[in-house]
Amino acid sequence: MTVTARQLKLGAFLMQTGHHIAAWRLPQAQADAGTNFGHYAELARKAEAAKFDAIFFADSVGVRSSNLSFMARTARADQLEPLTVLPALAAVTRHIGLIATASTTFNEPYNLARKFATLDLISGGRAGWNLVTSSSEVEAQNFNYDKHPAHEVRYERAAEFHDVVTGLWDTWEEDALLRDKDSGIFYDVDKLHVLNHKGKHFSVRGPLNVARSPQGRPVVVQAGASEAGRELAGRTAEVIFVAHQTFGEAQAFYADIKQRAVQHGRDPDDVKIMPGIFPVVGQTLAQAEEKFEHLQERIHPVVGVSLLSSMIGFDLSPYPVDGPIPELPETNGGKSRQQLLVDLARRENLTIRQLYLKISGARGHQQIVGTPCQIADQLQQWFEEGGADGFNIMSPWLPGGLDDFIELVVPELRRRGLFRTEYEGGTLRENLGLKIPRHRAQQRAAAGAAVLA
Repeated sequence: MTVTARQLKLGAFLMQTGHHIAAWRLPQAQADAGTNFGHYAELARKAEAAKFDAIFFADSVGVRSSNLSFMARTARADQLEPLTVLPALAAVTRHIGLIATASTTFNEPYNLARKFATLDLISGGRAGWNLVTSSSEVEAQNFNYDKHPAHEVRYERAAEFHDVVTGLWDTWEEDALLRDKDSGIFYDVDKLHVLNHKGKHFSVRGPLNVARSPQGRPVVVQAGASEAGRELAGRTAEVIFVAHQTFGEAQAFYADIKQRAVQHGRDPDDVKIMPGIFPVVGQTLAQAEEKFEHLQERIHPVVGVSLLSSMIGFDLSPYPVDGPIPELPETNGGKSRQQLLVDLARRENLTIRQLYLKISGARGHQQIVGTPCQIADQLQQWFEEGGADGFNIMSPWLPGGLDDFIELVVPELRRRGLFRTEYEGGTLRENLGLKIPRHRAQQRAAAGAAVLA
């Protein structure tokens, strides 16, 4: 039997004009990208031609900051709604996975389960749901809240939300829909399962009126790295998008999540950990550094301070921009990201200006400015030494940054035997190397048989 060597997974994280906060100001950037479907269709086709596992859309149910002076100087104020975009992209692609963020704080389980199940069927089994709790006040204020719900409440709700959604996705067994014209039987009533969930946050009867997909159900993705986020991920996540600054952080997180998965009765390989990577690629190091500097010099100080404030969960505008990060109160927003940024500032003795310059592209994710070999070296180390199963590529600007990675780094990864030349299958699960989840009815039957044995 031929044993296939383990290969890394790649996602293309598509952020409007690119991930650098000043990317939209480059002459070659697609300035209207936020509402330009043709832009996203072209990027999806490019990523698919390069055999990426998936494209990924983050989302915010509101303008991303209450600081309108900040938003007026970014390309973050307008964006298409992902669960409307992805079915359209499914029609112009055949293999690449389609992953979108949807908040458990500002949705109801039945509606969300139905939408992702529909995307999964339309795409032939290529859908993924990035489960988030949301973290900003500006989103909360669009949904009848004065303030964002407390962190622990959001994660408690998220855990129950996940269980309801996956329960609804198990409404139909694979062969439940007979559609037998001769007998007049459309579906086998014994293979339709009504959820009847009653919990602390939700009461949902079911059944879901969308059938099971070729991959069983959409892939569940998460991005939380707080203690509550890690525990939820260890129990439920199949892919994790995460931010790390150092290889040591990546190794520790990787080992922790895999162990939590085992504690919840899962195989460690049932969860793929894919840190975000912000690559600026040049044929030479000097060329890469020049590309990066073209972006950095376009950051307005108001934008830099406001971006850092929103990410760190504290308004830094009253403080001297060339002074240190002050002592911060605990945030009700993204706790792991606040800790990551504070640790970075303390470790490298950075001022507010130096910290915003350092994170204005990668926003706390790993930033690599270098040649194809230098970038491939780091990806290979993290992949082979217990830091990652793959990477979510955060192109600095679009479309050029994605083009650079595909044209320069992907061939180097293939030369090293680290990345595929063809897709392994037709579904997102097949390409990620994830098993089709067993239907709950099958799990119960197996458990009953084991007891009788």
